[in-house]
Amino acid sequence: MTNPDADNTPELVLVRRFDAPCDLVFRAWTDPKALAQWCGPHGFKSVGDRLEAWPGGRHRACLIAPDGEEHWVGGKYLEVEPPHRLVFTHAWETATGETSPETVVTITFRESDGGTEMTFRQSGFASASSLEGHESGWSQSFERLSIFLGTESKWTNHA
Repeated sequence: MTNPDADNTPELVLVRRFDAPCDLVFRAWTDPKALAQWCGPHGFKSVGDRLEAWPGGRHRACLIAPDGEEHWVGGKYLEVEPPHRLVFTHAWETATGETSPETVVTITFRESDGGTEMTFRQSGFASASSLEGHESGWSQSFERLSIFLGTESKWTNHA
């Protein structure tokens, strides 16, 4: 039996700073209408199916590529500590109904110079190429999140 703490599976770590308070950045991750506005790589559309942001709650969404190809992803919330921490599982659904190897996403939010520093960690990748693909997709999503947080003042007033 191997020690899971001793494995060398790749981990993705991205740190971003947003000019918005922690509660707003946290809500962008947990409000289905907000999440649909920014989640996914450039050119993709995000359509939420389920978002139950509480421990044990499920999430499921479809990322629709510019060519119309659908990419379904889902998982379960493990920890939800507003507005400072989210932990959830993440697995892609295949066309045959199976799922990809499950990863764990841990996001922390901390106040930083009037804004928020977000540290995003995703662990448990089956391969380095899977990590690289996720790094590209999440990086583009976070660019979209930054734009969303800076331009969606109507959302901030009605959340």
